[in-house]
Amino acid sequence: MQETQGFFSIDGRQLEYQLFAPSKPCDLTLVLLHEGLGCVAMWKDFPRQLAELTGCSVLSYSRAGYGGSDPCPLPRPLNFMHHEALDVLPKILTAAAIEQAVLIGHSDGASIALIHAGGLVDPRILGLVLMAPHVFVEELTLASIRAAKVAYEKTDLRARLTRYHNANVDCAFFGWNQVWLDPDFRDWNLEAYLPQIEVPVLLIQGEDDNYGTVRQLEAIQTQLSGNGELLLLPECGHSPSRDRPAETLRAITDFLQHHFKVVS
Repeated sequence: MQETQGFFSIDGRQLEYQLFAPSKPCDLTLVLLHEGLGCVAMWKDFPRQLAELTGCSVLSYSRAGYGGSDPCPLPRPLNFMHHEALDVLPKILTAAAIEQAVLIGHSDGASIALIHAGGLVDPRILGLVLMAPHVFVEELTLASIRAAKVAYEKTDLRARLTRYHNANVDCAFFGWNQVWLDPDFRDWNLEAYLPQIEVPVLLIQGEDDNYGTVRQLEAIQTQLSGNGELLLLPECGHSPSRDRPAETLRAITDFLQHHFKVVS
């Protein structure tokens, strides 16, 4: 297993990346898209384990304003996920010379994957794995994001996030938090993208997710043009890869073996 770390230069900004490449070549690359408070480092050992189990290369990168990537101005525009999906992500795939990919997104990253797959005709995208995706705004989500703001200002949450984002910590937190709590964001909705998605999709969510309900997955599954498989994990919160890593890895591996005949 070879690990490579570096930076992509995208639109004048340096975006950090990490790539795990198995010794035996595989045509398929798994591209990880992090959550609203995530980054390369917050995936921890999940990318390496995924590469070892599937035999695929696994690429993760930090969006601008996160982790070790360059900062970005605040406030973020309300359509920042569309910008990431339709403008930045295609350039990342090109910079990494990826010809066949499955996008594996978590939370905001899952929504970015949906926008990309439904908003562009990109033949490089062969499938999607969506962990805790959002396609519309729920009051449960907003309540948890309000609580996160209080925790950031009054507890050690900022210090804990600083370990991953360093100087970007305020950019990462408020760039996410302010958008979701903006009153104009209540009408945000991605359901129009779903009928255009024809590739296989795996949907994963924890039964105890405090940032979204199963309504999100049901809306996606019923409106996709292609195949949508749903997995609900008991005793699991908003982060399946952290709360139930073994089950999440097994589900992704089975999905990839079924649809793309990967060799684990």
